[in-house]
Amino acid sequence: MVPAHEGRAAEPVYRPVLNGRRGELEALAHLEDDAAPLLAPVLDLPTLDPYIVDLLRRLPAGLVPAVDVSALPDTSEGELARWGVPLVPVIGLAESNRRLVAHGVAARAYARRAVVRLRTGQDRAGPDATTSAVERVWRLARLVPEQCDLLIDAGDVCCPADVRLAESRIRRLAGWARRHAWRSVTVAAGGLPPTLARLPSDEPVRLDRFDWQLWQRLADLGAGYGDYGVDCAVPGSDGPTERLPTLRYTTDDAWWIYRWSRRGGRGDERFADLCRTVVSAPHWPAAGADFSWGDHEILRRARRGAGAGSPANWLAWSTSHHLAHVLAALRRSEAEEPGHGPWRTGQDAPERGRSGRPRGGETRRAG
Repeated sequence: MVPAHEGRAAEPVYRPVLNGRRGELEALAHLEDDAAPLLAPVLDLPTLDPYIVDLLRRLPAGLVPAVDVSALPDTSEGELARWGVPLVPVIGLAESNRRLVAHGVAARAYARRAVVRLRTGQDRAGPDATTSAVERVWRLARLVPEQCDLLIDAGDVCCPADVRLAESRIRRLAGWARRHAWRSVTVAAGGLPPTLARLPSDEPVRLDRFDWQLWQRLADLGAGYGDYGVDCAVPGSDGPTERLPTLRYTTDDAWWIYRWSRRGGRGDERFADLCRTVVSAPHWPAAGADFSWGDHEILRRARRGAGAGSPANWLAWSTSHHLAHVLAALRRSEAEEPGHGPWRTGQDAPERGRSGRPRGGETRRAG
């Protein structure tokens, strides 16, 4: 959530961390005009396929994604300023000097800001070392803290024990983060397992949204919300590549997984049966097909108005519904508790000198 400033009401900003596949980019391309300004997606690009830049050009006006190219070779192809598309660079603490300079060029070319991504499972240095690492980022990228959104990435949280461990680490990092004048602070995590193959088929299966539970436990911090959409946060996971017709349908506190193997015979008939099961479920939204582009497509298949589609389509429709559902939940959260969102300079922040360090020698632990 973005705090109110300059006379404007606070608005939710949701940072989904999405793999840069066709399905997720299609879901972003079909966002409603009023939803696009409320999303700040982070795209992980494990590879640079030729279609990605073309799909990025199709995104709605006002939607400027942040892009993480840390998995790509450190060459000119990974320099975002060369892509000719408005993008925000995602910067890790271990980036090379060359890449940090390139990220700074990209940040100044478009949005004049960047996302600094701190992974709780990898960036485990103490507070002074972490501060030195982010000061190196700011120096080489020629940025200041006020131009940077901090993304605290808790990674995979798939059980209550993971939630408790992540909460402890994030609270320590939050203490460290308050030393600096970040533009905003967001906590992101992913709760889906790496594979759904072990789940039963031909019946809806409920899985807890542990990433949402984690954010609710951290509500007193006022951090923004991020997740991994309908994908897994495990690095190197194959993600949603099911051969069976599959939908991952988000509700307030759970995902409902639909994997259909036998019902209906042919593929189109099987998927129509799956979609009819979704639209007749108690968690089908009251707005029905108007809730999101993905819900519209699901209803079309339930009525046999179109074919079964492909795994990329199933991912796109599931992601579309998920984005709409999370935005609706964040709006409700803001209505119930105004100002619930990431801190900015002057909001419960320590007095800072020019370097961004608090005066008085704070010694909180980070990571």
